[in-house]
Amino acid sequence: MGRAFGNLARVRHVITYSLSPFEQRAFPNYFSKGIPNVLRRIQGSILRVVPPFVGFYLVYTWGTQEFEKGKRKNPADYENDK
Repeated sequence: MGRAFGNLARVRHVITYSLSPFEQRAFPNYFSKGIPNVLRRIQGSILRVVPPFVGFYLVYTWGTQEFEKGKRKNPADYENDK
């Protein structure tokens, strides 16, 4: 009926290695090297990331305030109405 899926082709001169899932460590050095590496990377890129976010936030809040101010009616226009 043909070959099985894993044996479709015969490859020569190629050596493959694998490690059993039971021998692998899922989170090696997670707390000793992983978390300090994340903190180092954040510290290295914070000056490139934070200023644009602060600028966009200030522009957004200013624009929202100006929009709300523009929607209000001017009370001076209606002083003589009775």
